[in-house]
Parts: sequence; C-alpha cells; structure tokens
Amino acid sequence: MIPKARSGYDGITIYSPKVESWRIDLSDNTNQWGPPPAARRALDALSANEYARYPQPYSTDLRALLAEYAGVKPEMIVVGCGSDDIIDCTMRAFAEPGEVVCAMEPTFGMVPVFAKMNGLRSVGVPLSEDGSVDSARILAVRGAVTYICTPNNPTGCAIPFRTAAEIVEEAEGLVIVDCAYAEFGGESMTALASSGRAVVTRTMSKAFGLAGLRIGYGIASPQIVLAIEKARGPYKVTIAAEAAAMAALSEDLKWVRLRADEAIANRERFSSELRALGYSPLPSSANFVLVPVGDCDATMGKLRAAGIAVRGFHAVEGIGDAVRITIGPWEMMQECLDALGAAA
Repeated sequence: MIPKARSGYDGITIYSPKVESWRIDLSDNTNQWGPPPAARRALDALSANEYARYPQPYSTDLRALLAEYAGVKPEMIVVGCGSDDIIDCTMRAFAEPGEVVCAMEPTFGMVPVFAKMNGLRSVGVPLSEDGSVDSARILAVRGAVTYICTPNNPTGCAIPFRTAAEIVEEAEGLVIVDCAYAEFGGESMTALASSGRAVVTRTMSKAFGLAGLRIGYGIASPQIVLAIEKARGPYKVTIAAEAAAMAALSEDLKWVRLRADEAIANRERFSSELRALGYSPLPSSANFVLVPVGDCDATMGKLRAAGIAVRGFHAVEGIGDAVRITIGPWEMMQECLDALGAAA
C-alpha cells in the first residue's frame, strides 16, 4: 500500500512563482539597492571551518542585536527562517487542529496556506470600503489566531495603533501583527508585544536587503516566544545568515535607514507621477504601491515588453484588477513610468 499524505494537504498548491530574468524586477518588494555593505563583508570573511559548523540553536547573539534594534529584551525575540516561518510556527503553537485562523483580506497570500498546512480553517474578512481593517468583523470571527498586517501587503495601507491595540485586547486568541514593512511607514506596533496576547513579526528581507538569506523575527512575551521556539525547532538560521544580519545591525543601520528614506521619497514621487498619467494608486506606507488598472494582464504585458516585472492581482475585492509595483532607485521608477504611459 502506498502511503498517503494527510488528507488536508490535498487542496494545497505548492508555491511556485514563475522564475524569469528581468532587466528590472519590481515584483517581490525586495530591496532594489541590495544588501548593506557590512553584510557582504561579513559573508566574505567567513572561513571554511565556520561553514562546517552548526549555527547557534536559537540564534542567541543575533537575538541580542535584534532586541537592541527593536527596543526590547532579548527574551522577547524569536528568530526564524523568514518572518513567514514565525507566522507558520505561531499558528502551530497556538491553534488546535480544526480551529479558525482569521485574517484581513486581501493580505499576505501565504496566511491561508499556513493555516491549512497546520490543519486549521481560514476565514478572511474583507477590508472596509475605505481600505481600512474592519476590526468589528474580525473580532466577531473569534479566531484561535487572528492575523493583521500593517502596512498591509498588497494594499500598502497602515493600521492605526489604536485599532491594532483594540484587536489585540479584545481578540479571543493570539494575534499576529505582521510588520514586514515597518521601516517604510505606519505607527510602531512593538508595544503590543508586551501584552502577552500578540506576536509582532518583522523581517530582514525588505529594508535590510537580505531576502535571500531568510531572516525573520517575532517580538512577544517570553512565554509566547518559548511556545514558538517549541514549534519551530533549533538551527533555523544559518551561520551565513547570522553573520550577515549581525553585521548589518551592528555596523550599517545608518545605511539601511538612508535607503528606506530614499524608497519612501521615491514612493511619494512615483505615486504623484502615476496620478499625473491618469492612474489612481492606493495610498501606501510600504515600499510598494498598488495601482488599479483596467486589465491586469494587458498592463503586465506592456511592462514585460520593456523588460520590467511587476506583480499582478486579478479582481481584488473592492479594487478590481491591479498591479503591485516595488519602489527602487528613481532610474528604475522612471523607466516603469515610461513603459506604463498614460492610463487607458
């Protein structure tokens, strides 16, 4: 008899984005300026012997630097293989099979997938007509885990701290507050981590330019951190990732901030130029803008013809077809504007 995977896995599709080489890739919200110089130097300095050794089981040294960066104690930091690893492990640690994960919608597309992977049911709550999170409807779901994202992917909208705090305080279960784009805008959510009812997730894939090394972290009470560590297991962050991340945190925070500030300035300028062309980009607090278009495929085809990749979204509730465009150096953004041309 051939062994069968869990029945709940039948409806899960493997994440397999089409990998192509583009002259300008504005599709995945990564740092278009690249990694911090200190991170590259740290990788070059690693010896063969260091690569042959296991990393620290729970990234103790990296946790200390992340805690200093976030303004919390090291025991409030849990590190993982990207912030999506922390999201996945949090669901596994705080929801029993069959329970509900509630999430705002649209948002990070892996949330319902992680829910199903962990034997959970996913319930999406659409954003309000003005693009804000509908806290009353989210709370009414009474999820074992509730997921909110600020600034939100793909809309770019930021949730006010007061609204997020209300959700954390009144939710029946644990709340994941995904702040992957925190360096680019929105109010700080770090204070919510002290509630004992939330984990605030962050990443070094965006502002820090280290997406290829997969470094994410969560900020939470020590009790929540311990539960997530039980769910994730040891050795999730490699020697190379630890070295690059620690170098960036200890030597290149100014560089990171300057690049983030440049992205913010370019985001506002790009949005203004889009409006001048007849487009209506959504207000964004992230390192990308979501632009409603009449025909997503046609718009993407126009950009691809110019060697530019963006992320397309079809029939987004309340928005329609749209393209999400990562913000990079202005030369890239100008080429994108030239390829888009006037709105139809």
